[in-house]
Amino acid sequence: MAEILSDILFIFQRLNWLSVVDILLVTLIFFGLLYLLRDTQAMVLLRGILSLLVSFALLTVLVDLPAFSWLLRTTLPSLLLAIPVIFAPEIRRALERIGRAGTFVHGNASQKDTKRQAAIQAIVTAAARLSARQHGALIILQRLDSLEEYVRTGVLLEARLTPELLLQVFYPNTPLHDGAVIVEEDRLVAGACVMPLSASGILARSPERQMGLRHRAALGISEASDAIAVVVSEETGSISIAHAGRMIRRLDTERLQNILSAFYRSEKSERNTFWKRHFPYLFRENE
Repeated sequence: MAEILSDILFIFQRLNWLSVVDILLVTLIFFGLLYLLRDTQAMVLLRGILSLLVSFALLTVLVDLPAFSWLLRTTLPSLLLAIPVIFAPEIRRALERIGRAGTFVHGNASQKDTKRQAAIQAIVTAAARLSARQHGALIILQRLDSLEEYVRTGVLLEARLTPELLLQVFYPNTPLHDGAVIVEEDRLVAGACVMPLSASGILARSPERQMGLRHRAALGISEASDAIAVVVSEETGSISIAHAGRMIRRLDTERLQNILSAFYRSEKSERNTFWKRHFPYLFRENE
């Protein structure tokens, strides 16, 4: 322990302003990576890997274990090479977000807001009617992350979004009702799309048991991307919304419209974390 303290003191004695800048740059890079991976399944895996690395490092420093130290030195390079493979989807989505960063200033912002408000109104109206009729529905709203891989699993529609179109798509026993629709701005891009199922276990711990594949799919796509998923339960007619691996249940139409409007404000406001900053009460369990 005394040797460790002396090494730390030696490092601080050699610090200068260039060293501080160097450390700040490395810290900024790691902060950016962690920020991009936030609210994803990769964050849980990364936390586990870092915990193991820190534990192994402390163990090899504090205790003289030659064989264990050799094993750690041998396997660590392989682990570092495996990280890009493990986090490939998250890295791809991060690069897509960086590539879209320059597009925020382009285009007519007021026109986009008008399209989004029209889409929100159509979704809220359709959700209310579907809920009253107890017709199940899963509506995915695309944001920054591309959903092209999920569009390819369904039927391409490229139609203007209207409440009547959503009601027709999710009418029971029609060809497109079993699956999700993907919405981009005011266009219904595709129907009958297959979404990834969540394996987080959130729904299994829920006091309700009426939530099935649609809710698991809504959570799954919200974990795999920054999309917003609106779900109408076929069993109870209740409306839910999922984002970033979290689900809010039993929404009325006014509350649904408020949440969607918060997500689809202007591009400058969209960068803020509305979900936690403006709607902290939404995370409380509904009674």
